[in-house]
Amino acid sequence: MRRIALGLAAMAAMACGDSASNGKDRSEETGGIQDAPAATSLVTADTVTVEVPLSIHAQLYVEHDAAIYARSTGIVESILVDLGSKVAAGQLLARLESTDQSIALAQTRDRHADATVQAERQRALKTAGVVTQADSERVELELRSAALALQKAQRDYDLTRIVAPFSGVVTGRSARIGRLVADGDSLFHLTALSPVLASVRLPEATAFGVKLGSEAEVLGPRGERSQAKVIRASPVIDPASGTREVVLQLVGGDRLPPGSSVRLRIGSEMRRVIAVPREAIGEGYALVWDADRTTLRQVTVGGELPGERVEVVSGLAAGEKVVRTGP
Repeated sequence: MRRIALGLAAMAAMACGDSASNGKDRSEETGGIQDAPAATSLVTADTVTVEVPLSIHAQLYVEHDAAIYARSTGIVESILVDLGSKVAAGQLLARLESTDQSIALAQTRDRHADATVQAERQRALKTAGVVTQADSERVELELRSAALALQKAQRDYDLTRIVAPFSGVVTGRSARIGRLVADGDSLFHLTALSPVLASVRLPEATAFGVKLGSEAEVLGPRGERSQAKVIRASPVIDPASGTREVVLQLVGGDRLPPGSSVRLRIGSEMRRVIAVPREAIGEGYALVWDADRTTLRQVTVGGELPGERVEVVSGLAAGEKVVRTGP
């Protein structure tokens, strides 16, 4: 590649006429017409039909990604995790002040215990035929009411404890110690680290060539490369867009976090592309021969093609002549 780059630089210098005297002599002899240097040859940029992977933009995500809200009004008493902390499902994240809830819970436990004793005594008396059916039903009703009151008091206490609904990492924290929060206020944001997924819509022409288990290449924004596998696919084509939804899961390669913007290469499509020999492109530039002159032009190169050629995405048109440097 260094040899090609040097060759292109030399050709560019020749095209610009670095030597004024040589340029003047050539202008006088040829009327401004430049000859192609002997050490180079010309090739024509032509179009070819190739089968290439379908390239689609996508954003990675995870199924478990949620804001954690306060379910009770109270003052934040303690915070046990911070931004970036890894947590397990059910792990305590924070506590709200719970003095009133603790007192209410203790009172309802005592009432439930007393109601239980009264109900057991009433059942024994009913068996002996000492009490009426109405008295027995009244005591049983009091026991059920006490049980429901205990259940509510326990729930009110539990809502002062903020716990993780699933395993993941804390990606946001708005909770502050001593701050009064109301029911529905956001306290944390929790995101699972895996599995990392991507959802894309494939055009109808190639959609059903992709099946469950089909593999794809994932290209990250900083050059990361990973592999993905199709885990879910819609059985129908969406009539509005003419596409089929496919969900892939990352299964190996470089780690890409949820939220990353990536490019997926999946399936295949037939496409007409402009192709030139690989040695005609160096460091993102090509020497184009036009009107008996060379012009240094910036080009964007795509993938490798058969026959030692490369795809030119932009910068060249079909039929243009390009200088190829070679041994």
